[in-house]
Amino acid sequence: MTHWFHRNPLKATAPVTFNYYGVAAGPPASKICSDLRSSRARLLELFTDLSCNPEMMKNAADSYFSLLQGFINSLDESTQESKLRYIQNFKWTDTLQGQVPSAQQDAVFELISMGFNVALWYTKYASRLAGKENITEDEAKEVHRSLKIAAGIFKHLKESHIPKLITPVEKGRDLEARLLEAYVVQCQAEAQEVTIARAIELKHAPGLIAALAYETANFYQKADHALSSLEPAYSAKWRKYLHLKMCFYTAYAYCYHGQTLLASDKCGEAIRSLQEAEKFYAKAEVLCKEYGETKGPGPTVRPSGHLFFRKLGNLVTNTLEKCQRENGFIYFQKIPTEAPQLELKANYGLVEPVPFEFPPTSAQWTPETLASFDLTKRPKDDSTKPKAEEAVKPVREPDTRPQKDTGCSIS
Repeated sequence: MTHWFHRNPLKATAPVTFNYYGVAAGPPASKICSDLRSSRARLLELFTDLSCNPEMMKNAADSYFSLLQGFINSLDESTQESKLRYIQNFKWTDTLQGQVPSAQQDAVFELISMGFNVALWYTKYASRLAGKENITEDEAKEVHRSLKIAAGIFKHLKESHIPKLITPVEKGRDLEARLLEAYVVQCQAEAQEVTIARAIELKHAPGLIAALAYETANFYQKADHALSSLEPAYSAKWRKYLHLKMCFYTAYAYCYHGQTLLASDKCGEAIRSLQEAEKFYAKAEVLCKEYGETKGPGPTVRPSGHLFFRKLGNLVTNTLEKCQRENGFIYFQKIPTEAPQLELKANYGLVEPVPFEFPPTSAQWTPETLASFDLTKRPKDDSTKPKAEEAVKPVREPDTRPQKDTGCSIS
């Protein structure tokens, strides 16, 4: 069955020529600068190329990042950073705050910002695959893995590289801890959606499905909480998505928990659990409508019309009717006034981010290559800095609306 995921837009960046006239004094330095320019341009092109796959993305990203490391890390390890770290100004926009760019004269800022876009690409690739009609088992595994890779990149940036920035991160910007935490947890939650679909397809025990759904709902709640103190003007749509998914998977949890209770001859409690599922499903339905009406970054869609949403509604209704029939004929149990407490813990299927590391410094960087950059030759009027009025063009992303869903399941 196809899935639907909310996606924020890619970050856009100002062009970087890596031309350091007078500074890059020899052929090795000129070659490094030329390779940096071409590998950066290639990576930016792949972000919007629908034919790009994870192998192509990894190769292109490793090529650029390994060259960029020479601007960041010292080759002889006698100092903590390269002498070239602050030679170039980099400018990037924000996924939430539109085309208002941030600029830092720091190669670490470039490493983090480009790494952020690579992680976003993996989430968009996963979303595109997950929205396909008749998704195969291999494609479902690819969705699952891509989301875990993205989570690992976001986590690595947050823990290992953002603390190295000299200029503090602006509040509410992509690189702030709250946003990165939301991205990490959302990726984990969405990967678990794939796990749940697979568990349902293979007819695993309702108790396991209920526990996975409950854990997934908690992930969405955690991601929403991370964004709770952000300005609603640009976070409202994203938060609607997280809230509706939290309600949706809570309904899933109560629905399958009700099946577990029925199998244990606790029909009255099962009915109460299904009634709670109905309540959370109705909440999710309202939030779906609000999501479609809320302005902000992200796609304009009607999630309540999506098959993945409608199927749960039918499941809840049919299961509740079955419980009520059996209670009227067999059990005659009293229906509790309080909903059952979901204290469910999944022992299998929980998603952890795939550990990520940037590639080591390219072998093209040698002490001789580094020595051929002469910073004393930098012009006083530093042309490497973007002009104040220079605009950053938004990324033109391809239209990747989900295909028509026929209702076929992951096989």
